[in-house]
Amino acid sequence: TVAMLCNLSGTTDLFASYFEAFLFFIGDEKMAKELAKQYNPSEVEDRTYDFWCKNKYFHAKREEGKKTYTIVIPPPNITGQLHMGHALDNTLQDILIRYHRMAGYDTLWLPGTDHASIATEAKIVEKMREEGITKEDLGRDKFLERAWDWKKQYGGRIIEQLKKMGSSCDWDRERFTLDEGCSKAVREVFV
Repeated sequence: TVAMLCNLSGTTDLFASYFEAFLFFIGDEKMAKELAKQYNPSEVEDRTYDFWCKNKYFHAKREEGKKTYTIVIPPPNITGQLHMGHALDNTLQDILIRYHRMAGYDTLWLPGTDHASIATEAKIVEKMREEGITKEDLGRDKFLERAWDWKKQYGGRIIEQLKKMGSSCDWDRERFTLDEGCSKAVREVFV
């Protein structure tokens, strides 16, 4: 039956992958015994999302002759965390990506974050003010260290929030606007 459905759909690999995931969860010992009286998302969602990521279900392969569909996330600033507008925007993007993925397209949803240098600088300076420190006290190099630390903390938080939402991004291709490749491209085009 599975082979027949795969041949009818014309998407053998994709269908087989989804079917494999389905069997993985149906075959789970805990599910086979009995359903819980109350749904506990932490028992299901993290495990499911980890399974999808480990099996590279969101990874674009660039197969010859296959139609492509790409969305580059308008990168959220690393000034804090996602808000409801981000959640809505990313949900709509996810719907489009998943639709095209199921329709047989080779899809790429490219995730990333933006440095938003002026806004980020203001946040860092505000935090330093609370500590009784100024940019001049630190100097350029130490300030840049703080900026990269900020990116690790808040950029990481934003990416984790996107993952918690179940966003089907190609996480192997995650970008930050100050990464060397992105910075080089900006310098070539604009400088």
